[in-house]
Amino acid sequence: QVQLVESGGGLVQAGGSLRLSCAASGSIFSINSMAWYRQAPGKQRVLVGVITSGGSTNYVDSVKDRFTISMDNAKNTAYLQMNSLKLEDTAVYYCNANVWVVKTMTRNFWGQGTQVTVSS
Repeated sequence: QVQLVESGGGLVQAGGSLRLSCAASGSIFSINSMAWYRQAPGKQRVLVGVITSGGSTNYVDSVKDRFTISMDNAKNTAYLQMNSLKLEDTAVYYCNANVWVVKTMTRNFWGQGTQVTVSS
């Protein structure tokens, strides 16, 4: 089994910054990719961005140039640096990891989510 533990959420004023962390532990052969999703009240969970183990990243248009995903492969930890936060960034942020649990099989795992609230 693999566990993902997120941290770093909280309340921040519009224009401010927050950094989320997601630490993966457990039966990990290696990590293929890690991603951040968010779910605003009354809305579906949507992808924010993804990073591969090789360091390639992709972001949804609404966060490009404001959010940055990075990964420390040695620590199996991904980070989401969020700058210039807007009211519409308020959501529960979830970490997702696509993990090689054995050499020939990957599985997806989710964190428990962390609340980010942006105030005016």
